[in-house]
Amino acid sequence: MAGVSTAAGRRGCEVNRHREARMRIVVVGAGVVGVTTAYELSSRGHEVTVLERQAIAGNETSKGNAAQRSYGVVYPWADPKMVLKALPWLLKQDGPLKMRMPPSVEAVRFLFSTLRFARAPGVFGLNRRAMLRLGIHSRERFLALEQALALDFDGGHRGLLHLASAPEALVGYHEIHRLLQELGIASRLLTPDEVREVEPGMLGDGPLCGALSYDSDGTGDCHQFTRALAEACARQGVTFRYQVEAEELVGDHHRIGAIDFTTEDGERERLEADAFVICAGAWSDYLVRPLGLPLPIYPVKGYSLTAPLTDPDRAPVSTVHDDNYKVVSTRLGDRLRATGFVELADFNRDIPEARLATIRKSVTSRFPGCADLMAAETWTGFRPMTPDGPAIIGRGPRDNLFLNTGHGTFGWTLSAGSASVIAQVIDGEAPAVELDAFRPGRFQE
Repeated sequence: MAGVSTAAGRRGCEVNRHREARMRIVVVGAGVVGVTTAYELSSRGHEVTVLERQAIAGNETSKGNAAQRSYGVVYPWADPKMVLKALPWLLKQDGPLKMRMPPSVEAVRFLFSTLRFARAPGVFGLNRRAMLRLGIHSRERFLALEQALALDFDGGHRGLLHLASAPEALVGYHEIHRLLQELGIASRLLTPDEVREVEPGMLGDGPLCGALSYDSDGTGDCHQFTRALAEACARQGVTFRYQVEAEELVGDHHRIGAIDFTTEDGERERLEADAFVICAGAWSDYLVRPLGLPLPIYPVKGYSLTAPLTDPDRAPVSTVHDDNYKVVSTRLGDRLRATGFVELADFNRDIPEARLATIRKSVTSRFPGCADLMAAETWTGFRPMTPDGPAIIGRGPRDNLFLNTGHGTFGWTLSAGSASVIAQVIDGEAPAVELDAFRPGRFQE
């Protein structure tokens, strides 16, 4: 019951460099982070079982995100420069930051913790560099994965534009551009005319003073990718158990021996394994906290519209971040995905019309007439955010328990890279990226 048979795993595994160290591994969570982790582990010869509470893969936070693989844009949530802007954003009708009133204890605690990290000298800069290095590695892993597998997910690597609606925005972009150059990340500062050359469909009247172009960033439908990769994993021998609720990690003070879960029929089952990887996003704390390691992951809420294109020539070529409304618009084949807002509302799934109206305003101000916005599919989801910003990647509070969770708004972007490094950690290898900024125990230090 611990996954696929040894024979099936041998047939399906394309890369089996670690056959002598073959383990039975349970991955909790079939979002994009969990499925990429399962793929990496299976490709290394391990026998993998994935437990997922939804009926299909990629159906929670991975379903309707911004569709950008923004390797050069990744940055920590606890940004000192954003602290002074937070209150005006809360009070502004179209402001990108919202909070449900009255706020919950969890939301207030999360904000105070964020403030503490934002005020800590040097932490933001160190964390940003660490996240960018993981982003570079993630891009490499995505390219390798796409070369190995023919996955259909409207993916591409045609860059990302971060627009500047005011001259002062360009000042900050120059600083970012220098950092990107230092790390070898392709980027350019563009004039308004150059922006329109790159994005000829940008015919709206939104203010524009220039842009920072992240030339090697990518796009793609995360939900389609996750489902396609899950199918590839299944062909490779990975077992998926859907509509099961992980309940408890069972073991002693040194190791986890099994995980208890409940099926959709209400039956309690136990699955034994040699190692366990928690990739459950905002729900990860539920499993790990009883073992003595609280994970301060907060479900930061976001919204998106996915609309059919009515005039492809007026639509974005790739991804455009409108800094005026803090809305991201991305071309996905014959569709437009527009995403916005950071909202602290716990796990409330309501979709207020005011949020959707703001997103439509942004699209219309940049790409008028490109899509049927009133026919759009709407979505809301919970980005699993840590108070400082970096994800939680590494060994957990037991020898054979590993964590790959808390990626915030960058789960799609960093999934391939974080899956690669956690697989290296599990196999006792030195990770390709320094993981000090991502260490699980940092919030208790």
